[in-house]
Amino acid sequence: MSKRARLRRLLGPTAGLKKAIILTLVGLLCFTLGSSLSFKQVIAPFLDAVAAQAGRWIKPLFPGEDLEIPLHMLGGLLLFLGLALTFFGLRAFVRHLVETLNPSMKSGMADVYLRRQRLSQGPKIVALGGGTGLSTLLRGLKQYSSNITAIVTVSDDGGSSGRLVQDKGMIPPGDIRNCLVALADAEKAMTDLFQHRFKRDSGTLSGHSMGNLLLAALADQAQGDFEKAIEIASDVLAIRGRVVPSTLDRVRLRAVLEDGDEICGETAIAHAGRRIRRVFLEPASVAPHQPAIDAIRDADLVCIGPGSVFTSVVPNLLVPGIAQALKDCRSPRVYICNVMTQPGESDTFTASEHVTSVQVNVEMRIFDYVFVNTGEPSQAAIEKYREVGQHMVDADVDRIRAMGFRPVSGNYISESDFVRHDPMRLAKRLMQMVSR
Repeated sequence: MSKRARLRRLLGPTAGLKKAIILTLVGLLCFTLGSSLSFKQVIAPFLDAVAAQAGRWIKPLFPGEDLEIPLHMLGGLLLFLGLALTFFGLRAFVRHLVETLNPSMKSGMADVYLRRQRLSQGPKIVALGGGTGLSTLLRGLKQYSSNITAIVTVSDDGGSSGRLVQDKGMIPPGDIRNCLVALADAEKAMTDLFQHRFKRDSGTLSGHSMGNLLLAALADQAQGDFEKAIEIASDVLAIRGRVVPSTLDRVRLRAVLEDGDEICGETAIAHAGRRIRRVFLEPASVAPHQPAIDAIRDADLVCIGPGSVFTSVVPNLLVPGIAQALKDCRSPRVYICNVMTQPGESDTFTASEHVTSVQVNVEMRIFDYVFVNTGEPSQAAIEKYREVGQHMVDADVDRIRAMGFRPVSGNYISESDFVRHDPMRLAKRLMQMVSR
């Protein structure tokens, strides 16, 4: 780590307080100089009068005794007592003020402050993708930095998002909602509300996600400004970082299959059941979202994936300007390969075939490192996935190295009901790459 980076980390707790610290130091200097200049004429006579009055009050307590030593000791005692009472009083005042402004913060204010300051000094990280893969990655990254920009694909046309696209003419909010919740620092009740999905017997609300509806409502209040809706939702959820779409234009995803047929729509592509050759956007000449381009150019680390290679990862890269910004980026650029194959999209794909699928569609070098999982789940989990046509992605790191990329292998999986990337293991390894 460079000297400048170490100095920035050392001074991290004071970030944003420079003006307040300077004002305080200037005030103390003025007070000290003023006290020195006026001590003989004003302060000393005042202190003598106070000491004399205190002596008259205390003398009856020590009849017949020499008061020089008791008064001296009593003065020191009162001095320390006064400082202690002032400290505890100010602390109680600050605690009451903070708890009034933020009732959820009952204790550990110093820890919360230091943690947030540390996160605000973290590296600038850009993560591109969509679906559950991106949100899983973000849950780990937010433990190391709040300077995160999640660039989300906007080609989803299924479920609640697809219905809102048709009814409201907005860009699909589903993947954006998932990323907002993944980065949230709000109460669990609020994040649960955003993720609540209405049951099938809920009439016109059936299948809708509450978070999607809230984003649609916020967009309406902002006169159709979906970017403003995301900003408001980000404030409500107190997210660590920001979420931006790769484009604000409405797009559809088209795919050319290996047999030459073309399919339109992300959902139809995912369920086609045939090998995909290429995907492209319709229309192809959409405008990139400028904050996404700026974030890539300013990043300390860029992560591509994990996620469905053709319907979550590649669509972002097809937006004009995104791939070029990635190519020009001088910071570490990482592709995070999936741990399991996906039926109808990446059947039997090895890790190198995931890389090839990205490169074929982008046609320029946009990453240098490839994170490949070599961990093994339980045999029961393997059998469970095999029943639905999914398999562990083969970690053919030698082939990836022969393609000119740098494989970074390791055990990156977490096994519960599903076999997915472990967000903390993945984020820890990525942070080691940044610090190096």
